[in-house]
Amino acid sequence: MSKTKMNLPNQLTIFRCILIVPFVILLLNGFDLISLAIFIIASLTDLADGKIARKYNLVTNFGKFMDPLADKLLVCSALIILIQLGRIPSWVVLIIIAREFIITGFRTVASDKGVVIAASYWGKYKTTFQMIMVCLMLANFAFLQIVTDIVMWIAVALTVISLVDYLWKNKNVLSDVK
Repeated sequence: MSKTKMNLPNQLTIFRCILIVPFVILLLNGFDLISLAIFIIASLTDLADGKIARKYNLVTNFGKFMDPLADKLLVCSALIILIQLGRIPSWVVLIIIAREFIITGFRTVASDKGVVIAASYWGKYKTTFQMIMVCLMLANFAFLQIVTDIVMWIAVALTVISLVDYLWKNKNVLSDVK
């Protein structure tokens, strides 16, 4: 039995998952700026793994599955803790998490039909603004509060827009669901 070496994009995805543990522990213990640094590093691995995978044709099924899962785990972990810290309204987090559950369910239905649905630009913008929002909330600088609030509203809008776009473009997947 041969062993296959995990490629760099997949290693970066796994590294992002591993970073969630110290990120959460440090954030819960008041180390906001260290947590922010870890979150930024983890977010940059998301940018890097996709670019490397596409540029060098290293796209794998593992990466297709784990990369978006790692993003969701990272962002949702941060958002849930930010509720506890009183830095984000719970309704914002509910909208974001509900969107992720809906899309995951939709992708499952599509997969059962043999349909693979690629991420859209709206989804990429949504992820980018969510990560920027989390960074601003982790920094927690009073002089950036207005910017943080604006970015939060943009992130919420992009979350809803990306959901509607995703469902609309792929509505045929549900055409024979009874």
